[in-house]
Amino acid sequence: MNECIFCKIVSGVIPSTFLYEDDKCVAFKDIHPKEKTHLLIVPKKHIHSISEMEDGDEAIAGHLLHVAKKLGKDLGLSGYKLQINVGKDGGQEIFHLHVHLLSKLG
Repeated sequence: MNECIFCKIVSGVIPSTFLYEDDKCVAFKDIHPKEKTHLLIVPKKHIHSISEMEDGDEAIAGHLLHVAKKLGKDLGLSGYKLQINVGKDGGQEIFHLHVHLLSKLG
């Protein structure tokens, strides 16, 4: 996990401005946005990918979706897209589970 960029962001080794933080996850702006609003919601626990979740991790995955809903509401977004890429062939570039929240609004 020492080389994981998201673990470094979560731990503060790499500075980032969190739009949301709780005991389970953080959310911040994507540095290469694909839409006007492009946030990443990242669990504090390192989970390599959806395909490598362990028993009990479903609570974390569900929490990420709940946080996405909260952020959408807090940002006043009437619509948005959630995206989770799984594995290299699924477009995953950073191998630490994360949810993209994307919207043309914002």
